[in-house]
Amino acid sequence: MRSTAVRAFSKVGFFDRTTPPHMMTLIMIMGMAVLSMNMFLPSLPAMTEHFGTDYRLMQLSVAIYLGVNATLQVIVGPLSDRMGRRPVVLWGFVIFIFASVGCVFAPTVETFLAFRMLQGTVVVGMVLSRAIVRDTVPQDQAASMIGYLTMGMAVVPMLGPAVGGFLDEAFGWQSNFWMLALLGAAILLVCWFDLGETATSRSASFAEQFRQYPGLLGAHRFWGYCLSAAFSSGAFFAYLGGAPYVGSAVYGLEVSELGIYFGAPAIGYLLGNFLSGRYSRRVGVNRMILAGSLIVVLGMALLLAVIASGMDTAAIFFGFMAFMGLGNGLVMPNANAGLLSVRPHLAGSASGLGGAVMIGGGAALSALAGMVLTPGVGAAPLVLIQLSTALLSVAAVLYVLKREQQITHMDET
Repeated sequence: MRSTAVRAFSKVGFFDRTTPPHMMTLIMIMGMAVLSMNMFLPSLPAMTEHFGTDYRLMQLSVAIYLGVNATLQVIVGPLSDRMGRRPVVLWGFVIFIFASVGCVFAPTVETFLAFRMLQGTVVVGMVLSRAIVRDTVPQDQAASMIGYLTMGMAVVPMLGPAVGGFLDEAFGWQSNFWMLALLGAAILLVCWFDLGETATSRSASFAEQFRQYPGLLGAHRFWGYCLSAAFSSGAFFAYLGGAPYVGSAVYGLEVSELGIYFGAPAIGYLLGNFLSGRYSRRVGVNRMILAGSLIVVLGMALLLAVIASGMDTAAIFFGFMAFMGLGNGLVMPNANAGLLSVRPHLAGSASGLGGAVMIGGGAALSALAGMVLTPGVGAAPLVLIQLSTALLSVAAVLYVLKREQQITHMDET
Protein backbone atom coordinates (compact mmCIF):
# COMPACT_ATOMS: atom_id res chain seq x y z
CA MET A 1 0.00 0.00 0.00
CA ARG A 2 1.31 3.42 -0.90
CA SER A 3 2.04 5.89 1.87
CA THR A 4 -0.33 8.69 2.86
CA ALA A 5 2.16 11.21 1.49
CA VAL A 6 2.22 9.56 -1.92
CA ARG A 7 -1.57 9.52 -2.09
CA ALA A 8 -1.63 13.17 -1.08
CA PHE A 9 0.77 14.11 -3.87
CA SER A 10 -1.23 12.09 -6.36
CA LYS A 11 -4.40 14.06 -5.51
CA VAL A 12 -2.73 17.44 -6.05
CA GLY A 13 -4.05 19.11 -9.20
CA PHE A 14 -1.86 20.30 -12.02
CA PHE A 15 -1.26 24.04 -12.46
CA ASP A 16 -2.20 25.01 -8.92
CA ARG A 17 0.68 26.88 -7.27
CA THR A 18 -1.19 27.12 -3.95
CA THR A 19 -0.66 23.37 -3.34
CA PRO A 20 2.49 21.21 -3.46
CA PRO A 21 3.64 20.50 -7.03
CA HIS A 22 2.13 17.52 -8.75
CA MET A 23 4.12 14.29 -8.66
CA MET A 24 4.51 14.41 -12.43
CA THR A 25 6.11 17.86 -12.21
CA LEU A 26 8.75 16.56 -9.81
CA ILE A 27 9.32 13.50 -11.99
CA MET A 28 9.83 15.72 -15.04
CA ILE A 29 12.33 18.11 -13.45
CA MET A 30 14.31 15.24 -11.95
CA GLY A 31 14.08 13.20 -15.14
CA MET A 32 15.39 16.07 -17.25
CA ALA A 33 18.55 16.21 -15.14
CA VAL A 34 19.12 12.50 -15.84
CA LEU A 35 18.17 12.68 -19.53
CA SER A 36 20.72 15.40 -20.19
CA MET A 37 23.42 13.09 -18.80
CA ASN A 38 22.84 10.09 -21.01
CA MET A 39 20.63 10.80 -24.04
CA PHE A 40 23.52 11.79 -26.32
CA LEU A 41 26.00 9.12 -25.15
CA PRO A 42 25.46 6.75 -28.11
CA SER A 43 26.50 9.70 -30.33
CA LEU A 44 29.94 10.14 -28.72
CA PRO A 45 31.78 8.24 -31.49
CA ALA A 46 30.00 10.32 -34.19
CA MET A 47 30.69 13.55 -32.29
CA THR A 48 34.35 12.57 -31.97
CA GLU A 49 34.52 12.24 -35.75
CA HIS A 50 32.56 15.47 -36.36
CA PHE A 51 34.90 17.61 -34.28
CA GLY A 52 38.02 15.81 -35.52
CA THR A 53 39.22 14.95 -32.04
CA ASP A 54 39.83 11.75 -30.05
CA TYR A 55 37.44 9.88 -27.79
CA ARG A 56 39.18 10.84 -24.56
CA LEU A 57 38.62 14.54 -25.24
CA MET A 58 35.04 14.02 -26.39
CA GLN A 59 34.35 11.92 -23.31
CA LEU A 60 35.04 15.04 -21.24
CA SER A 61 31.52 16.10 -22.25
CA VAL A 62 30.50 13.62 -19.54
CA ALA A 63 33.25 14.22 -16.98
CA ILE A 64 33.25 18.05 -17.18
CA TYR A 65 29.46 18.12 -17.14
CA LEU A 66 29.45 16.03 -13.96
CA GLY A 67 32.11 18.25 -12.42
CA VAL A 68 30.03 21.38 -13.11
CA ASN A 69 27.01 19.54 -11.69
CA ALA A 70 28.93 18.88 -8.48
CA THR A 71 30.01 22.52 -8.13
CA LEU A 72 26.54 23.87 -8.84
CA GLN A 73 24.92 21.58 -6.29
CA VAL A 74 26.95 23.20 -3.52
CA ILE A 75 25.55 26.57 -4.66
CA VAL A 76 22.01 25.56 -5.64
CA GLY A 77 21.13 24.04 -2.27
CA PRO A 78 21.94 27.08 -0.08
CA LEU A 79 20.61 29.44 -2.77
CA SER A 80 17.23 27.69 -2.71
CA ASP A 81 17.19 27.70 1.11
CA ARG A 82 17.68 31.46 0.95
CA MET A 83 15.77 32.52 -2.20
CA GLY A 84 13.21 29.73 -2.51
CA ARG A 85 12.89 26.62 -4.68
CA ARG A 86 10.74 28.13 -7.46
CA PRO A 87 13.00 30.92 -8.84
CA VAL A 88 16.09 28.70 -8.75
CA VAL A 89 14.33 25.96 -10.73
CA LEU A 90 12.99 28.40 -13.33
CA TRP A 91 16.29 30.17 -13.97
CA GLY A 92 18.16 26.86 -14.07
CA PHE A 93 15.95 25.65 -16.92
CA VAL A 94 16.22 28.93 -18.83
CA ILE A 95 20.02 28.64 -18.88
CA PHE A 96 19.78 24.95 -19.80
CA ILE A 97 17.65 25.70 -22.87
CA PHE A 98 20.09 28.38 -24.07
CA ALA A 99 23.06 26.02 -23.55
CA SER A 100 21.38 23.15 -25.41
CA VAL A 101 20.92 25.33 -28.50
CA GLY A 102 24.53 26.48 -28.14
CA CYS A 103 25.72 22.86 -28.29
CA VAL A 104 24.00 22.46 -31.67
CA PHE A 105 25.83 25.37 -33.29
CA ALA A 106 29.22 24.95 -31.58
CA PRO A 107 31.95 25.31 -34.26
CA THR A 108 34.71 23.62 -32.26
CA VAL A 109 34.97 20.97 -29.58
CA GLU A 110 36.13 23.63 -27.08
CA THR A 111 33.00 25.72 -27.72
CA PHE A 112 30.84 22.62 -27.45
CA LEU A 113 32.37 21.70 -24.09
CA ALA A 114 31.75 25.25 -22.82
CA PHE A 115 28.04 25.06 -23.68
CA ARG A 116 27.96 21.53 -22.28
CA MET A 117 29.20 22.94 -18.98
CA LEU A 118 26.34 25.47 -19.02
CA GLN A 119 23.89 22.62 -19.52
CA GLY A 120 24.83 21.55 -16.00
CA THR A 121 22.38 24.11 -14.59
CA VAL A 122 19.62 21.54 -15.15
CA VAL A 123 20.94 19.91 -11.98
CA VAL A 124 18.50 22.19 -10.14
CA GLY A 125 15.87 19.59 -11.01
CA MET A 126 17.72 16.77 -9.29
CA VAL A 127 18.69 18.76 -6.19
CA LEU A 128 15.45 20.59 -5.58
CA SER A 129 12.99 17.81 -6.39
CA ARG A 130 14.42 15.99 -3.34
CA ALA A 131 14.36 19.17 -1.23
CA ILE A 132 10.74 19.86 -2.25
CA VAL A 133 9.79 16.37 -1.10
CA ARG A 134 11.48 17.03 2.23
CA ASP A 135 9.65 20.40 2.47
CA THR A 136 6.26 18.73 2.11
CA VAL A 137 6.63 15.17 3.43
CA PRO A 138 7.27 14.13 7.06
CA GLN A 139 10.72 12.74 7.79
CA ASP A 140 9.68 9.13 8.30
CA GLN A 141 8.04 9.04 4.86
CA ALA A 142 10.85 10.70 2.90
CA ALA A 143 12.62 7.51 1.76
CA SER A 144 9.36 5.97 0.57
CA MET A 145 8.37 9.16 -1.25
CA ILE A 146 11.75 9.57 -2.95
CA GLY A 147 11.62 5.91 -3.93
CA TYR A 148 8.29 6.35 -5.72
CA LEU A 149 9.49 9.63 -7.26
CA THR A 150 12.66 8.12 -8.71
CA MET A 151 10.75 5.04 -9.82
CA GLY A 152 8.53 7.30 -11.89
CA MET A 153 11.48 8.88 -13.68
CA ALA A 154 13.49 5.66 -14.05
CA VAL A 155 12.09 5.19 -17.55
CA VAL A 156 14.18 8.20 -18.62
CA PRO A 157 17.61 6.50 -18.52
CA MET A 158 15.97 3.42 -20.00
CA LEU A 159 14.55 5.22 -23.03
CA GLY A 160 16.91 8.20 -23.34
CA PRO A 161 19.93 6.48 -24.94
CA ALA A 162 17.68 4.42 -27.24
CA VAL A 163 15.89 7.55 -28.46
CA GLY A 164 19.21 9.38 -28.76
CA GLY A 165 20.68 6.58 -30.84
CA PHE A 166 17.76 6.56 -33.27
CA LEU A 167 17.77 10.37 -33.53
CA ASP A 168 21.48 10.26 -34.33
CA GLU A 169 21.03 7.75 -37.13
CA ALA A 170 18.04 9.60 -38.59
CA PHE A 171 19.04 13.27 -38.22
CA GLY A 172 22.59 13.44 -36.88
CA TRP A 173 24.01 13.96 -33.38
CA GLN A 174 22.76 17.59 -33.21
CA SER A 175 19.15 16.35 -33.06
CA ASN A 176 19.78 15.10 -29.51
CA PHE A 177 20.46 18.63 -28.30
CA TRP A 178 17.49 20.08 -30.20
CA MET A 179 15.34 17.51 -28.39
CA LEU A 180 16.85 18.48 -25.02
CA ALA A 181 16.12 22.17 -25.72
CA LEU A 182 12.50 21.48 -26.67
CA LEU A 183 11.87 19.24 -23.66
CA GLY A 184 13.51 21.81 -21.38
CA ALA A 185 11.18 24.52 -22.73
CA ALA A 186 8.11 22.32 -22.17
CA ILE A 187 9.12 21.53 -18.59
CA LEU A 188 9.86 25.21 -17.90
CA LEU A 189 6.29 26.01 -18.94
CA VAL A 190 4.89 23.30 -16.65
CA CYS A 191 6.98 24.58 -13.72
CA TRP A 192 5.82 28.17 -14.31
CA PHE A 193 2.19 27.17 -13.80
CA ASP A 194 2.49 24.27 -11.33
CA LEU A 195 5.55 24.77 -9.12
CA GLY A 196 4.63 26.94 -6.15
CA GLU A 197 7.07 27.83 -3.39
CA THR A 198 7.58 25.09 -0.77
CA ALA A 199 10.47 26.52 1.27
CA THR A 200 8.43 28.25 3.96
CA SER A 201 11.32 28.66 6.40
CA ARG A 202 14.27 30.70 5.15
CA SER A 203 17.43 31.95 6.78
CA ALA A 204 17.95 35.68 7.15
CA SER A 205 21.20 35.66 5.17
CA PHE A 206 23.78 33.41 3.52
CA ALA A 207 26.11 34.15 6.41
CA GLU A 208 23.55 32.72 8.82
CA GLN A 209 23.31 29.60 6.68
CA PHE A 210 27.04 29.05 6.63
CA ARG A 211 27.19 29.50 10.41
CA GLN A 212 24.91 26.47 10.65
CA TYR A 213 27.08 24.35 8.35
CA PRO A 214 29.39 22.98 11.05
CA GLY A 215 26.39 21.17 12.53
CA LEU A 216 25.82 19.49 9.16
CA LEU A 217 29.43 18.91 8.20
CA GLY A 218 30.29 17.55 11.63
CA ALA A 219 27.49 14.96 11.60
CA HIS A 220 29.00 11.49 11.16
CA ARG A 221 25.70 10.07 9.92
CA PHE A 222 25.47 12.71 7.18
CA TRP A 223 28.88 11.71 5.81
CA GLY A 224 28.10 8.01 6.11
CA TYR A 225 24.92 8.39 4.06
CA CYS A 226 26.62 10.78 1.66
CA LEU A 227 29.55 8.46 0.96
CA SER A 228 27.39 5.35 0.64
CA ALA A 229 25.38 7.15 -2.07
CA ALA A 230 28.52 8.51 -3.73
CA PHE A 231 30.32 5.19 -3.91
CA SER A 232 27.29 3.19 -4.98
CA SER A 233 26.42 5.65 -7.74
CA GLY A 234 30.11 5.71 -8.63
CA ALA A 235 29.60 2.39 -10.37
CA PHE A 236 26.95 4.03 -12.54
CA PHE A 237 29.03 7.10 -13.38
CA ALA A 238 31.97 4.92 -14.36
CA TYR A 239 29.49 3.11 -16.62
CA LEU A 240 28.45 6.43 -18.18
CA GLY A 241 32.07 7.24 -18.98
CA GLY A 242 33.13 3.81 -20.21
CA ALA A 243 30.13 1.96 -21.64
CA PRO A 244 29.92 3.93 -24.94
CA TYR A 245 33.51 2.92 -25.70
CA VAL A 246 32.98 -0.67 -24.57
CA GLY A 247 29.83 -0.99 -26.67
CA SER A 248 31.32 0.45 -29.85
CA ALA A 249 35.01 -0.54 -29.68
CA VAL A 250 34.87 -3.84 -27.74
CA TYR A 251 31.56 -5.29 -28.93
CA GLY A 252 31.20 -3.47 -32.27
CA LEU A 253 27.63 -2.25 -31.68
CA GLU A 254 25.95 0.20 -34.04
CA VAL A 255 24.74 3.50 -32.56
CA SER A 256 21.08 2.43 -32.37
CA GLU A 257 22.04 -0.96 -30.87
CA LEU A 258 24.21 0.72 -28.27
CA GLY A 259 21.33 3.02 -27.36
CA ILE A 260 19.08 0.03 -26.67
CA TYR A 261 21.67 -1.91 -24.67
CA PHE A 262 22.69 1.20 -22.74
CA GLY A 263 19.35 1.39 -20.94
CA ALA A 264 19.79 -2.02 -19.24
CA PRO A 265 20.67 -0.61 -15.78
CA ALA A 266 17.40 1.34 -15.74
CA ILE A 267 15.42 -1.91 -15.68
CA GLY A 268 17.06 -2.87 -12.39
CA TYR A 269 16.83 0.71 -11.13
CA LEU A 270 13.08 0.74 -11.72
CA LEU A 271 12.66 -2.44 -9.65
CA GLY A 272 14.95 -1.11 -6.91
CA ASN A 273 12.98 2.13 -6.67
CA PHE A 274 9.73 0.17 -6.40
CA LEU A 275 11.15 -1.95 -3.59
CA SER A 276 12.40 1.18 -1.83
CA GLY A 277 9.00 2.82 -2.04
CA ARG A 278 7.29 -0.32 -0.82
CA TYR A 279 9.59 -1.52 1.99
CA SER A 280 11.86 1.32 3.20
CA ARG A 281 9.59 2.31 6.10
CA ARG A 282 9.24 -1.32 7.18
CA VAL A 283 12.84 -2.49 6.75
CA GLY A 284 14.66 0.76 7.56
CA VAL A 285 16.90 2.91 5.40
CA ASN A 286 20.19 1.47 6.66
CA ARG A 287 19.33 -2.13 5.85
CA MET A 288 18.04 -1.12 2.44
CA ILE A 289 21.29 0.72 1.68
CA LEU A 290 23.36 -2.27 2.79
CA ALA A 291 21.30 -4.67 0.69
CA GLY A 292 21.62 -2.45 -2.38
CA SER A 293 25.38 -2.05 -2.03
CA LEU A 294 25.87 -5.81 -1.64
CA ILE A 295 23.80 -6.46 -4.78
CA VAL A 296 26.12 -4.19 -6.81
CA VAL A 297 29.17 -5.98 -5.36
CA LEU A 298 27.72 -9.39 -6.21
CA GLY A 299 26.70 -8.39 -9.73
CA MET A 300 30.05 -6.85 -10.65
CA ALA A 301 32.05 -9.70 -9.10
CA LEU A 302 30.07 -12.27 -11.10
CA LEU A 303 30.47 -10.25 -14.30
CA LEU A 304 34.22 -10.03 -13.76
CA ALA A 305 34.34 -13.81 -13.35
CA VAL A 306 32.30 -14.33 -16.52
CA ILE A 307 34.59 -12.03 -18.53
CA ALA A 308 37.65 -13.86 -17.19
CA SER A 309 36.13 -17.18 -18.31
CA GLY A 310 35.93 -15.94 -21.91
CA MET A 311 32.11 -15.82 -22.15
CA ASP A 312 32.19 -12.13 -23.04
CA THR A 313 29.36 -10.73 -25.17
CA ALA A 314 27.47 -7.44 -25.33
CA ALA A 315 24.29 -9.09 -24.03
CA ILE A 316 26.10 -10.52 -20.99
CA PHE A 317 27.98 -7.30 -20.20
CA PHE A 318 24.96 -5.01 -20.41
CA GLY A 319 22.63 -7.60 -18.87
CA PHE A 320 24.73 -7.75 -15.70
CA MET A 321 24.49 -3.96 -15.45
CA ALA A 322 20.87 -4.46 -14.41
CA PHE A 323 22.27 -5.67 -11.05
CA MET A 324 24.06 -2.36 -10.72
CA GLY A 325 20.79 -0.56 -11.44
CA LEU A 326 18.89 -2.68 -8.91
CA GLY A 327 21.42 -1.96 -6.18
CA ASN A 328 21.40 1.77 -6.89
CA GLY A 329 17.61 1.75 -6.88
CA LEU A 330 17.77 0.53 -3.28
CA VAL A 331 20.66 2.72 -2.16
CA MET A 332 19.87 6.13 -3.60
CA PRO A 333 16.35 6.89 -2.23
CA ASN A 334 17.31 5.64 1.22
CA ALA A 335 20.71 7.33 1.40
CA ASN A 336 19.19 10.61 0.19
CA ALA A 337 16.41 10.39 2.76
CA GLY A 338 19.00 9.72 5.43
CA LEU A 339 21.25 12.68 4.62
CA LEU A 340 18.26 15.04 4.20
CA SER A 341 16.93 14.10 7.64
CA VAL A 342 20.13 14.76 9.59
CA ARG A 343 19.42 18.53 9.60
CA PRO A 344 15.89 19.04 8.17
CA HIS A 345 16.09 22.87 8.31
CA LEU A 346 19.05 22.66 5.89
CA ALA A 347 17.39 20.21 3.51
CA GLY A 348 18.33 22.17 0.40
CA SER A 349 21.92 22.59 1.52
CA ALA A 350 22.19 18.93 2.54
CA SER A 351 20.76 17.83 -0.82
CA GLY A 352 23.18 20.09 -2.67
CA LEU A 353 26.25 19.10 -0.67
CA GLY A 354 25.39 15.41 -0.83
CA GLY A 355 24.78 15.66 -4.55
CA ALA A 356 28.05 17.54 -5.03
CA VAL A 357 30.05 14.79 -3.34
CA MET A 358 28.20 12.15 -5.36
CA ILE A 359 28.48 13.90 -8.74
CA GLY A 360 32.03 15.12 -8.10
CA GLY A 361 33.16 11.58 -7.40
CA GLY A 362 31.19 10.47 -10.43
CA ALA A 363 33.03 12.96 -12.64
CA ALA A 364 36.38 11.60 -11.48
CA LEU A 365 35.29 7.99 -12.03
CA SER A 366 33.85 8.82 -15.44
CA ALA A 367 37.16 10.38 -16.48
CA LEU A 368 39.06 7.42 -15.00
CA ALA A 369 36.95 4.98 -17.02
CA GLY A 370 37.77 6.94 -20.18
CA MET A 371 41.49 6.74 -19.40
CA VAL A 372 41.76 3.04 -18.58
CA LEU A 373 39.73 1.83 -21.56
CA THR A 374 42.25 1.59 -24.35
CA PRO A 375 42.28 -0.63 -27.45
CA GLY A 376 42.77 -4.29 -26.61
CA VAL A 377 41.99 -4.20 -22.86
CA GLY A 378 38.33 -5.24 -23.12
CA ALA A 379 35.63 -4.42 -20.57
CA ALA A 380 37.36 -5.81 -17.45
CA PRO A 381 39.00 -2.52 -16.26
CA LEU A 382 35.60 -0.80 -16.22
CA VAL A 383 33.98 -3.63 -14.23
CA LEU A 384 36.88 -3.61 -11.76
CA ILE A 385 36.32 0.11 -11.09
CA GLN A 386 32.62 -0.54 -10.52
CA LEU A 387 33.34 -3.41 -8.11
CA SER A 388 35.79 -1.29 -6.12
CA THR A 389 33.34 1.60 -5.64
CA ALA A 390 30.57 -0.79 -4.59
CA LEU A 391 32.82 -2.28 -1.89
CA LEU A 392 33.49 1.23 -0.58
CA SER A 393 29.73 1.84 -0.44
CA VAL A 394 29.35 -1.26 1.76
CA ALA A 395 32.07 0.09 4.08
CA ALA A 396 30.31 3.48 4.34
CA VAL A 397 26.92 2.06 5.34
CA LEU A 398 28.57 -0.31 7.83
CA TYR A 399 30.11 2.80 9.40
CA VAL A 400 26.63 4.35 9.73
CA LEU A 401 25.32 1.18 11.38
CA LYS A 402 28.25 1.18 13.81
CA ARG A 403 27.66 4.83 14.73
CA GLU A 404 23.98 4.21 15.40
CA GLN A 405 24.81 1.22 17.58
CA GLN A 406 27.20 3.41 19.58
CA ILE A 407 24.53 6.11 19.99
CA THR A 408 21.96 3.53 21.07
CA HIS A 409 24.40 2.06 23.60
CA MET A 410 25.15 5.50 25.06
CA ASP A 411 21.42 6.26 25.36
CA GLU A 412 20.84 2.99 27.19
CA THR A 413 23.66 3.63 29.64
